[in-house]
Amino acid sequence: MSLFKKKQSDIPRRRLVKDDIQKPGNPQAVFKRNRTLTGSTSNRFKSTETNQADFESPRAHVHHLTHQRRHVFSILLIVILSITALFLILSNFTATASISMSDISISKSINNSIYEKAILNYMDINPMSRFHFVLNQSALTDYVSSLLPEVVSVEQKGVVSPGMTNFVITMRKPVAGWQINDKQYYVDSKGIPFERNYYAAPDVQIVDNSGASLQAGTAIASKRFLSFVGRVVSLSSTNGYTVTQAILPADTTRQLEVKLKEVSYLVKLSIDRPAGEQVEDMARALKHFTSQGRSLNYLDVRVSGKAFFK
Repeated sequence: MSLFKKKQSDIPRRRLVKDDIQKPGNPQAVFKRNRTLTGSTSNRFKSTETNQADFESPRAHVHHLTHQRRHVFSILLIVILSITALFLILSNFTATASISMSDISISKSINNSIYEKAILNYMDINPMSRFHFVLNQSALTDYVSSLLPEVVSVEQKGVVSPGMTNFVITMRKPVAGWQINDKQYYVDSKGIPFERNYYAAPDVQIVDNSGASLQAGTAIASKRFLSFVGRVVSLSSTNGYTVTQAILPADTTRQLEVKLKEVSYLVKLSIDRPAGEQVEDMARALKHFTSQGRSLNYLDVRVSGKAFFK
């Protein structure tokens, strides 16, 4: 029977697992031969026994970090763009108005609140005009001038502070005072009448007895007429006479009566005849009558080469 029995030494020994084999949690034992691989290559999966980085290759790890970096940069870029857009909107938005004058030679104080209110009223009617890039400055000027005829133009000039915009206003400069129905107006070089004058009072006072109606913001005198008055004033001064008053007679706008400081009577002129010729005729006639010591009711030099008097 011993012939059929294997010797104990002929039986191969079984492969034994050494007690000193490291546990699966040890990174060095993860990829050892005859070991079961646990874990996942997914970046989002976290093993309960091992660290996620233990199962990522260096290339996958770099790719994962690059993805995170791009994600952070994208969020940062969105935040920066949002802040920039908000800043641009606030810096181009008008909540309140600040007024300044274009001419520093203005001699009288100005109530800025009147003009601030007019500008903000326009923006209340046209809400989109509160944004600088939408504001129609020509329409704004027309609106403010219709309410306040002394304003020539309104121009937007930058930002004082967030929400506050600076507007530069140009005022009308009078060339003559104009008295209509016992009410004082002033007239600029374009013939536009206005009541508030921030400059020095003009030397020439025009009294309107023509009976012409007045509409605010519209010309009551042509540029030609005002130019004629200016030439008469200037040429009279050259000849030694000072014009203190210019009068439009009743029922006509083609004639002009001037009052001189040196004589007590009026001199009649016509705007259809050159101012230089009439002033020369006036100067010669005045010298003649002054030398004779005569006092007149009026002197008429409207006809060339002749002087009528009474």
